[in-house]
Amino acid sequence: MNDGSSVTYNSAGYGSTVGVQAGVVHSVNLVHPDADPQEKYKAGVRSLEEGAPSRARELINDAIAHGYDSAEVRFHWVLATLSGRAYHDLDTEELQRLRHASARVPDYAEGEWKDALRVAFELLATLSAADGESGRVLDRLRDLSPLRRDAIVQHFDLVLTGGLKDSLWTENRERAEHERFGNDRAQRVWAYFEPEPIGPRAMPPRPSAAAAARAALPVRVGVFVVVTAFLFVLALVASPGASVVELLVALGAGLVAARYGRPWWYQEHHTKADTGESALPRPHDPASAGDGFTNGVRHSFDHYFSIRTPYGITPDAWLRHTAQIRNALGSEIAVLYRESRISVDRVNWLIRHLAEDVRDRHNKGALYARPDDQAPAAKGICVAALAALGITTVALLVTVASGSGAAQAVLAVLAAGGAVWSGRAAASRWLEAAGEERRVTEETREYEEQLATRQAAYQNWKSFLDAARPSELEMETWLTCDKTLFVDAALRHYQLTWRDLITHSILVTPARPYTRGRVKGGPWRYSRYSFRLFLVTQEGVREISTEFDFADAKRGNEQRSNYRFDALSSVQVTERTHVAYDLELVLTNGPARNIRVKDAETHYLTPDESEREVSEISLDSAGFVHTFRLLEGIAADGKGWIERNNPQNMPPFHTAD
Repeated sequence: MNDGSSVTYNSAGYGSTVGVQAGVVHSVNLVHPDADPQEKYKAGVRSLEEGAPSRARELINDAIAHGYDSAEVRFHWVLATLSGRAYHDLDTEELQRLRHASARVPDYAEGEWKDALRVAFELLATLSAADGESGRVLDRLRDLSPLRRDAIVQHFDLVLTGGLKDSLWTENRERAEHERFGNDRAQRVWAYFEPEPIGPRAMPPRPSAAAAARAALPVRVGVFVVVTAFLFVLALVASPGASVVELLVALGAGLVAARYGRPWWYQEHHTKADTGESALPRPHDPASAGDGFTNGVRHSFDHYFSIRTPYGITPDAWLRHTAQIRNALGSEIAVLYRESRISVDRVNWLIRHLAEDVRDRHNKGALYARPDDQAPAAKGICVAALAALGITTVALLVTVASGSGAAQAVLAVLAAGGAVWSGRAAASRWLEAAGEERRVTEETREYEEQLATRQAAYQNWKSFLDAARPSELEMETWLTCDKTLFVDAALRHYQLTWRDLITHSILVTPARPYTRGRVKGGPWRYSRYSFRLFLVTQEGVREISTEFDFADAKRGNEQRSNYRFDALSSVQVTERTHVAYDLELVLTNGPARNIRVKDAETHYLTPDESEREVSEISLDSAGFVHTFRLLEGIAADGKGWIERNNPQNMPPFHTAD
C-alpha cells in the first residue's frame, strides 16, 4: 500500500497488499438529488453518525425545507447543527434558526424524540444558567434512552463545557474504553483500506489458423491423388498382380501413418514437456518491461511467490525455480488488465491465487504438464508405416521398370516424385489444420476451467473482504473513542478538569506513511492519524500532539507545548490547488509551524461527486474549521477572545415548552 509518497507497506497476511495504493473509494448508494425528503433525511442521519455533519446539515435542511418535519427530524437537525462546533462557531442566522426551532418544541407530538429534543435545547440554555439549573438538566439527560443520551453527548462535545461536562465525562470515558476495540477492530481495520478487487479474467484461446491451412489443402490433395493414381495405373499396366498387392500395402501404410502421425506431430509442435512451456500462459503480446503497471505486477508476483512457498523450499530457491512461470504469469496479468487503468492492488487477489495454485501443483507433482504417454508409441508406429510406404513406392517403381519401357519408367519416377512432394505438402497442411482444431479445443477448455477457478477465488476473496470490512459507523465510533481517550489522557497529564477549560479543539490529520480510504460522499479515513489537541484555559493554550496507528490505537511521537495568548501572533491557511491545506501557526518566541490538514487528490473523486463537497466533508471531519476559528480568534484578540466568546456573555438561549 502507498499513500502517494513512495512509502510501501508489505504484509504476508490475508490483508496484505503490495505496490502503490494512493486512495481507496468504496461504493455506497448516494442519495439522488431528486430523492424524496424522507430518503434525504435518512441519508443525513447516516452522514451524521458516520462523521460528516456538514453533509448531514445539508440533507436534513433540504428535507425540512420540503415539509418533512417532526421531533425526530428536528432532534437530528440540532445534533447536525452543533456537531463538531462550539457555540461561538454558529453565525447569527443559525442561532436564530435554533431559537425558532426551540419555540416550536411544544407543537410536536409527545414521545421519546420530543423529550430528547427538549433536553438538547435545555442544554443550550444552561450555557448561561446557574449550576443548579444545570444539575436538573443533567438529570433529565440521564433519563433519556442510552442511544439518545449518547448521541447528545457525542455531538455536543464542543458545546458542553465546565461543570456540565465534568458530570458526564466519567461515563463518556468509560464508554469509549468499552467500545474502543469492539467488533474485532484490530483484525478488521485493514479491510477498510483494501481496494475493491477487479473481476476475474483469463487468457482466451488464440485465433485458429485451421481455416487458412484447410484452404490450401484441396489443391495439394488433388495433385497428390492425380499423380498417385497415374503411378498405380502404370504399375497395373506393367504387372497387375504385383501392383494390386503393392497398392494395398501402400494404402494401409498411408492410413496407419495418418492415424499415428497426427498425435506425434501435435506433440512435437504444441508441447515442450522438457521445458515445462505447456504449463505457461500464452499472452497475445509481450508486456512492456518499462510499463509501470507491468513492473508492479511483477513485484507483486515476486512478493506472493516468496511467501507462498512449498514446504521445505526456501523463498529464494522457490523464486529461482519458478522464474519462467512467474514471468509468463506476470505477462498474462499485465496483458489482461493493463488497459483497465487500475492499480495493482485491485488484482493482487488474483496474483495471490496464482501463487497458491503454482505451489499446490508443485506439491502434487503436477507443476509442469507431462507429455502424452502415447506419443512415443505413436512416433514408432508412424515411422514404421512411413518406411513401409517408402519401400512400397520403390517396389512400384521396380514393377513399372521391369514390365514397361524406359519412357514409362521415367514417367513413373516423375509421378513418384510428384506424389512425395504433393503428399508431404498435403499432409503438412492437414496436420496443421487438425492440430489447430485440437489446440483451440484444448485452450477453450483451459480458458473455461481457469475462468471458473478464478471466479470462485474472486467470490471467496470478495465475500471475505465484505465480511471483514468495517462500516462507516464502526470506523467513526473507533475514531471518536480514540479522540475521547486522547483528550482524557491530556487532561490527566496537565491535571485539568473541564471546569478549568474555557474551550478545546482537536485537529485530526493523516500521519505519514499511511493508506487511506473513504466511501462515496464520506470523509477520507487513514491507517495512521496525527491528533493535535488545543486546551484553552485562563492562563493560555496547552497543545499536545501524537500519532496514532488506527488498527491498534497505539500512540507515539508525542509532543507538548504551552504558550500564552499573546505568544500566538498569527494563524494563516494556505490552499495548495485543492490537494492540501497548510495551517501555519506563528509564535512570537519560536519558528512557524506548518500543519498539513487535508491530503486528498481530486482525481480520486467519482464522477457523481463534487470536489467542493468532498473537500468540505473532509475538513469538517478533521475539525479544521473550529480549530482555525479558535486559533485565529486568539491570535487576533489575545486574552480578550475569552470574554468575547464566553457563553455567559452571549445572548441567553431560552427554551419554550
